[in-house]
Amino acid sequence: MTKKTRADEALLGQLHLAVAKELLAKVQSGEATPAEINAAIKFLQNNNIEVDTVPEGTELDKLAKSLPTFDDEDSEGQSLN
Repeated sequence: MTKKTRADEALLGQLHLAVAKELLAKVQSGEATPAEINAAIKFLQNNNIEVDTVPEGTELDKLAKSLPTFDDEDSEGQSLN
């Protein structure tokens, strides 16, 4: 029976950094596929990266302001929750 070995923390750190760099390069190039963008979003979520405030005038602020808003009721007047 072969003994299973685990990757050490330094190796895992290198892998984490490489994944982050690759995802960032794809997104910044504008060539990221929807799957790659979703992978980047999941990567951020898995690493507890969140944006609590969005500075006025930033690209994220512009994106947020361009999204439609919805109320909490559907067309029948019933709550969606």
